[in-house]
Amino acid sequence: MNMLKKNLKTDWPLLLLIALSLALGIYVYPILPDQVPSHWNFSGEIDGYSSRTWGAFGLPLMILGFYVLFLVLPLIDPKKENYQKFTRTYLILKYTLTIFFFLLYLAIIGFSLGYPVNINRLVPVGIAVLFVVLGNYLSTVRHNYFMGIKTPWTLASEEVWTKTHRLGGKMWVFSGLVGLFAQLLFPAWGSKLMLVLVIGSALLASVYSWWYYQKIHKK
Repeated sequence: MNMLKKNLKTDWPLLLLIALSLALGIYVYPILPDQVPSHWNFSGEIDGYSSRTWGAFGLPLMILGFYVLFLVLPLIDPKKENYQKFTRTYLILKYTLTIFFFLLYLAIIGFSLGYPVNINRLVPVGIAVLFVVLGNYLSTVRHNYFMGIKTPWTLASEEVWTKTHRLGGKMWVFSGLVGLFAQLLFPAWGSKLMLVLVIGSALLASVYSWWYYQKIHKK
């Protein structure tokens, strides 16, 4: 009961966003087209559609699912005691992801209803900002089995976890900032550069976790 009261106290804005997204889905469902755009290629062309039902309720239900997942993870993680060490970061991550997907939902609904929404510019910029925010807090995520950079070596060693997340956080912020400016200044190839940076950051963090694990175990 105390945990429920605590969640309601800190999460009521998120619950409001979830309720608003579901209410908006109910409102726009009758006026949405039969096929709702759901994916755009690097050229800004629509190359994927979803049904009206999924277009209206898919993202709201996904946001709700993410919220429930955030509530459940600290209860089932074998390292559940570590969540108390990054409570503020956990809350920020929960807010950041919820707001991002809510704004994405608004953009897709607006575009589907004929409003001049430039999805091909807004989404990459939003993803870049997301990486800057997440990267800024990545180093404060403590050892756990569900959130963060999870490789066999980070999971096996708290020291490797800490070192890898410090590096990974810096790379995410760098990737997000470079990707953001590239998309604003050079939209023709900014999204492709962002993709390369994200993949490169993930690979480098994985290799670094392996290398550092080997280093400390050769002592």
